Amino acid sequence: IPVDLVTASASGLDPHISVAAALWQLPRIAGQRRLAESEIASLVTEHTEGRQWGVLGEPRVNVLTLNLALDKLARH
Repeated sequence: IPVDLVTASASGLDPHISVAAALWQLPRIAGQRRLAESEIASLVTEHTEGRQWGVLGEPRVNVLTLNLALDKLARH
């Protein structure tokens, strides 16, 4: 289990998770949303942001924008 899934950010409001955490949840999210894992994996890639200023931190997934894209996909 990716560590950021079992720990919280200092504020508890961080809209990002690691790419590993997003991919680890693919089967569960695909089942809940009745979508193919490949569709969700594509959206994870689209909503992955690089390192801050190109050097700080690790690539991360913006969960807010990813969820909005998943909602939009479900409406179509």
